[in-house]
Amino acid sequence: MTDVSPERADRLDAEDALAGFRERFVPITDPGVVAYLDGNSLGRPLRATAERLRELVEHEWGGRLIRAWEERWLALPGQLGDELGRVALGAAPGQTIVADSTSVCLYKTLRAAVALRPGRDEIVTDTANFPTDRFLVESVAAELGLTVRWIETGDVHPGDVAAVTGPRTAAVVLSHVDYRTAAITDLAAVTRVVHERGGLVVWDLCHSVGSLPVELDAAGADFAVGCTYKFLNAGPGAPAFLYVNARHHAEFGQPVTGWMGAADTFGMAEKYVPAPGIRRALSGTPPVLGMVGVQEGVALLAEAGIDRVRAKAVALGRWVLALADAWLVPLGFTVASPRDDDRRGGHVTLRHPDAERLSRVLIEHGVLIDFRRPDGIRIGLSPLTTGFAEVRRAMDRIRELAG
Repeated sequence: MTDVSPERADRLDAEDALAGFRERFVPITDPGVVAYLDGNSLGRPLRATAERLRELVEHEWGGRLIRAWEERWLALPGQLGDELGRVALGAAPGQTIVADSTSVCLYKTLRAAVALRPGRDEIVTDTANFPTDRFLVESVAAELGLTVRWIETGDVHPGDVAAVTGPRTAAVVLSHVDYRTAAITDLAAVTRVVHERGGLVVWDLCHSVGSLPVELDAAGADFAVGCTYKFLNAGPGAPAFLYVNARHHAEFGQPVTGWMGAADTFGMAEKYVPAPGIRRALSGTPPVLGMVGVQEGVALLAEAGIDRVRAKAVALGRWVLALADAWLVPLGFTVASPRDDDRRGGHVTLRHPDAERLSRVLIEHGVLIDFRRPDGIRIGLSPLTTGFAEVRRAMDRIRELAG
């Protein structure tokens, strides 16, 4: 029988190579919080972010004033994009940029992908994809007179994609990690399938970036988008990012043609001429304050190393599964996430017939989890902030309240 004792939890924490990183985050000030297991929705704040924001307000903004744009701020979207690409996305420089929200980035890349495949009239996504992705696919299809083809599953395999794609497929929009179950889709294999049929793929990396290695260039990916406020801990509303493979840059055109994406930003030209390369993906003024959190989150991830982060995410997932099997399955819970480490992302979802009510009770009693309709309780595992004893306390509280 698997050892789920407090002593084992303490040993796992003592052996955790990333345990020291928890001290780099602002402490949780609410004494009623037993465990924070929702970092895959909103990561905890870094001490360095608070310090850096203060420095920016007092010195860069307060001291340099408008001069700071030329001296530093205008270059931030591309600089941060390159660093994010290096640290977490497997992307060479000049292909990733920090901008807008995930929804806006998805709209831009989807419209661009469809435009690169004239004469094709279908967009493909899955019925269990995150609402933003599904909503935007339907919106773009309606806007351009296209048809949506649906994959009827949230655990997408290459064969599922092959079954619904063909000569009419313009673009496929999929999440790398399923937001409900944490099932990982084979990014490289799916990309090959779509390319064999002449289509392009837009990948949503919201639940993978900062949690597991992504190799966009190696996979030959076309486009990708993702947020920074989950595993990158960049803060609520922090700007998202988008990736455009360099082979598409010459023809890449996006529909929100603002002044920051123009070739001459301050030229105030009569007509729009896109900037060369990835910078043409920008639209409006960069959110400098929000990018501070991105910068500090990416820097911390670089220090920790994405491979070590992934190894701990796997270990935390195994620990949740062991505790669930020992304590919660006998109480009517089932495991919705893959048990295979290679197929499970950075959270574990448990199903229970009374999950909605139980989720409210858990949050009221200090176990901060996430409810996902219709019956899922999502246990978020943020490797840089989540400890093994913390997880055990939470699972013990779930057992107590559900028993």
